[in-house]
Amino acid sequence: MVRNAIGMVEVNSVARGFEVCDAMMKVAAVDLIESFSICPGKYIVLVMGDVASVQSSVAKGKEVGKETVMDSFVIPNVHADVFPAIMGTTIIKELKAIGVIEAFSVSAIILAADAAVKAAKIELIEIRLAKGLAGKGFVTLTGEVDAVKSAIDAGCREIEKEGLLVNRTVIPKPHEALRKALL
Repeated sequence: MVRNAIGMVEVNSVARGFEVCDAMMKVAAVDLIESFSICPGKYIVLVMGDVASVQSSVAKGKEVGKETVMDSFVIPNVHADVFPAIMGTTIIKELKAIGVIEAFSVSAIILAADAAVKAAKIELIEIRLAKGLAGKGFVTLTGEVDAVKSAIDAGCREIEKEGLLVNRTVIPKPHEALRKALL
């Protein structure tokens, strides 16, 4: 299966979230990345697949979600590094400078991570989605200092226009304890 797109629907009802997930999976050949409740009582469904399938799946999710839909997106040509960063399977051989973007929403942080990895030669370490974060998300990345700064700037530009940026940082020479915590 071609996996060059990612899509998400976020609703403000857990019960409706289950319905949305079921409908999204039934309407198109997509893979489920995540389906879970987030604080405060919202629910997200995140899928991947080919562009047309993801678009159909998200459209169906929005249709079923009706008035409970809070946010949704489709990234048609998502960078391949986004998938392992979300799933926590990225293998980083060497941590250099570290960058972090923190956003108020799951969709915003995925959009920021995709923009960041497309803008500069960096590696995504992790995209953390809402769990234990009161519905927020963050992305960590690594690379040479200038590349990390460029990537952080690009990711932040993507989400600042919606007012969803919480904070950002670049750490040029992270302490060994922080390096170990990230790997």
